[in-house]
Amino acid sequence: MVDLTCGKEANHTAERQRGLNDAADIIASARPRGNAVCDSITLEIVRGALRATQSEMEALIERTAMSPFIREKKDFYAALFDEDGRLIVGSNLPIFGDVIGPITEYYPLATMRAGDIYWYNDCYASRGAVSHSPDQVFACPVFCDGEIVAFAQSWAHFNDIGGMRAGSLSPDCEEIFQEGIIVPPVLVGRDGKLNDELLRVFVRNSRFPAMAQGDTRASIAAIRLGERRLIELFERFGRARMRDAFGQLVERTKSAVRERFHALVPPGEYRFSDALDSDGQGHGPVNLRYRLSVTENRIELDTTESDDQVPGPVNFLMSPSVPAAVFASYLLGEHSEHLINAGAEEALDKVHLREGSVLQPRFPAPLGLRGITLMRHMAVCLGLIATATGGEAMAAHSAYVIWYLRGRDKNGELFLMSDGIGVGYGARPFADGNDAVYLVAQENYPAEFLEAIYPVRLLRYDINPDTGGPGRWRGGCGIIREFELLASEAVISIRIDGIDHPPWGVNGGKEGGVGRCVINPGGANERVVPPISDGTIIRRGDVVCIETGGGGGFGHPFDREPERVLADVRGGFVGPGSAEADYGVVLTADGRAIDEVATQSRRSERPSIALFHRHGYRDTLE
Repeated sequence: MVDLTCGKEANHTAERQRGLNDAADIIASARPRGNAVCDSITLEIVRGALRATQSEMEALIERTAMSPFIREKKDFYAALFDEDGRLIVGSNLPIFGDVIGPITEYYPLATMRAGDIYWYNDCYASRGAVSHSPDQVFACPVFCDGEIVAFAQSWAHFNDIGGMRAGSLSPDCEEIFQEGIIVPPVLVGRDGKLNDELLRVFVRNSRFPAMAQGDTRASIAAIRLGERRLIELFERFGRARMRDAFGQLVERTKSAVRERFHALVPPGEYRFSDALDSDGQGHGPVNLRYRLSVTENRIELDTTESDDQVPGPVNFLMSPSVPAAVFASYLLGEHSEHLINAGAEEALDKVHLREGSVLQPRFPAPLGLRGITLMRHMAVCLGLIATATGGEAMAAHSAYVIWYLRGRDKNGELFLMSDGIGVGYGARPFADGNDAVYLVAQENYPAEFLEAIYPVRLLRYDINPDTGGPGRWRGGCGIIREFELLASEAVISIRIDGIDHPPWGVNGGKEGGVGRCVINPGGANERVVPPISDGTIIRRGDVVCIETGGGGGFGHPFDREPERVLADVRGGFVGPGSAEADYGVVLTADGRAIDEVATQSRRSERPSIALFHRHGYRDTLE
């Protein structure tokens, strides 16, 4: 084996690592291995090791998967569970549920063996642990001394699993059968050997079989890696200490979430509602209506007044753990010592869901575009906090934009460019909102990658100015991306929400700007694409311009320092017109400096505000 590191540096690194390992061994060996109580030092070592294991699993997926949406957009995560299927460490994304439970319903723990691999993507059988069919779950039990002690799991969005359109998701879908092959929980590996016949059926249903096969291998390799790392931990620290560590990590998250929640939200009953523009098939708006009830020792969320399920694919089969994950992410987001795990779900005493609603649809309602509803759900949770605290919460955000470009390249081969584009997030009580953020991993397709793989040319990639809601703290801005089609013909499918119901501002902040998709902008043949639609045909030389929305602002815009406004104008985030109209900041004729006298005069006419802003200030949103 060739050592590719520099000699002295490699030796120094190796010595330092051996020192760290020796220190950990001393700490661990200082206590009897049979001791069921995990001390605080060992707990931190275990916590760090679990995080490292998760990161290593995710790095493996990223580097070996074949779908661009996994490899480039990072639409995947890995997680670790205890022997009872409780999440110990996983994604901060509020989209998961009981991942292991659906497997044990079909395969009792007593029937499992070392080397088993389980697989599913069945949304309804998993009760929302998978929320749309392209997301594939692979999991394996972890054994120590002949007993199950944990589970390792991977989750990834596969590029195409069949269905009515390439990419498997379309606003035109009317039932989940049109969104690709459905895999119930199945045993796909036993004694270390895969069921190739079962996998062949799955791969055969994909329009891009090599990608499906490669992504499957990456997902399985990741859980095998997680299995090995967990076995190493259990062998090192012992089963009793590891079990206790798992329990402490869950309880620590639960206690932290409840403590911070009660410190922020006083006892009382609070209501908030928001709406999706449409289901993409002419039905809408679709309302989410929540009621939060808080006492000194109980937290309940009631979503049962939300609208009924709709024909279009914006239905969201929401697990009860999802609202808890939203609140936990908000409350613990800057506290790295806590893991988002089963303790977050346990922090909420009850989540009420109504069967037949848009949040608990009946089979076989389509679910493919559930991301719109997830994002609106997150905004409603923020709205509840804002209502309960008199506006001391983050403003609303836009829903990330998804679009597909389908066609055939110059060789006649089918291509599918599935792209997710970032948006602006809401301003916070202490800072501006984040600009140009996509939900999963905040990464875009690089121009070089796009132009090398797909028959397109990227013409523009820019901040969408004036989409960040004005406020003392400005909302985040969206993005502008322009493409020229190089193929002879292609079809566009797109998903943009929040045009009729833009992201609300809070505590005096104003609403965020909205997005749109335009073909040949500024030309004689300009046309606007319906925001949730499929089937728009474009031809060689056509330019597609996608503009995404921003986040709402926080606080009165006239309270923003003029210097910040000027910096935003110079940076292309705010236009000179908005600087004066929204912020009361008048610039000199050349736009390079602040007109102090005119600004003082303009700001003397201070507009009245209310708690929320959407199409004007108002105290409540209905």
